[in-house]
Amino acid sequence: MATSEVQTVSTGADKAKLGAAIALVIAGLAGFYVLGKQGAIAQWGALLLALAAAFVVFMTSETGKEFVAFGRDSWKEVKKVVWPTRKESIQMTLYVVGFCVVMALFLWSTDKTLEWVLYDLVLGWKK
Repeated sequence: MATSEVQTVSTGADKAKLGAAIALVIAGLAGFYVLGKQGAIAQWGALLLALAAAFVVFMTSETGKEFVAFGRDSWKEVKKVVWPTRKESIQMTLYVVGFCVVMALFLWSTDKTLEWVLYDLVLGWKK
C-alpha cells in the first residue's frame, strides 16, 4: 500500500503570499469595474497589472515553486510518450468506425427482432 503525504501551506509567509495573490486578483477585478468611466486602457491596464503582480507573488511562494516543478516533470513525461504513426492512427480510427457500424447493425437487428416477437407474435398487433 502506497502512502501519500498531503502537503499544505505550512509557513505563515506562504499563507501571506497566497492571500496577497488572491487579494491582488480581486483588486484587479474591482479596479476593472471601478475604472469603467476612465476608458478601456485604464480598465485593462489595472486588470493586467494586478494579475501580473498576483502571478509574481504566487510564483515566489512555495506553492508556486511546486507548481513550476510539477509542470517541468509533466513536460518530461510528455516527451517520453511514443505517439502513433499516421498509418497506425488511421488503422485504429477505421477499426473504431467499423466496430460502431457492426454494433449499430447488431442493435438494429435486435430491436427489430424483439419488435417482431413482441408485437406480431405475442400481442398480435400486426401492422
